[in-house]
Amino acid sequence: MDYDTDDDRVEMAEQLAGLDPQAAAKVFRASAHDHMVDDDVRLEAASRLHELDERAAAEAFRAIAHDHMVDDDVRLEAASRLHELDERAAAEAFRAIARDYSVDDDVRSEAAGQLARLDPQAAAEAFRDISDDRPRHGHPLEETRTLTPPPPPSPPRPPRPPW
Repeated sequence: MDYDTDDDRVEMAEQLAGLDPQAAAKVFRASAHDHMVDDDVRLEAASRLHELDERAAAEAFRAIAHDHMVDDDVRLEAASRLHELDERAAAEAFRAIARDYSVDDDVRSEAAGQLARLDPQAAAEAFRDISDDRPRHGHPLEETRTLTPPPPPSPPRPPRPPW
């Protein structure tokens, strides 16, 4: 089948769910794991997959939460939704986000806060990492030194296939 957009693929799977839930789950799973699909569409596909196959949905949420190319907020949302399905995997995902230096500090702090409900010790370590890696500011005219070098820029996404 030829898809015009990522949304079309998910929309088609939604229609298919009433007729053939297994086939729909397969399409949702493929969309949720496809790195070429828009981040929000991947999250939506994983959410719809949850209605058909909880185990596959947990795998999809986990993949999104651990994908460094996915938007920080989408990663955090995937980890939050994973919490409903697999607490251990959710804790691992929150820990990965909280300890990822390329993630915005506010998102890292939110992930560490969510982790605190699942693994307080790991959350304490994550909060220490976040505070240790923030730049220390002195007088505005003094040179600001950071404890860690900035992360390298993310590589560009490869071009989309012409499907």
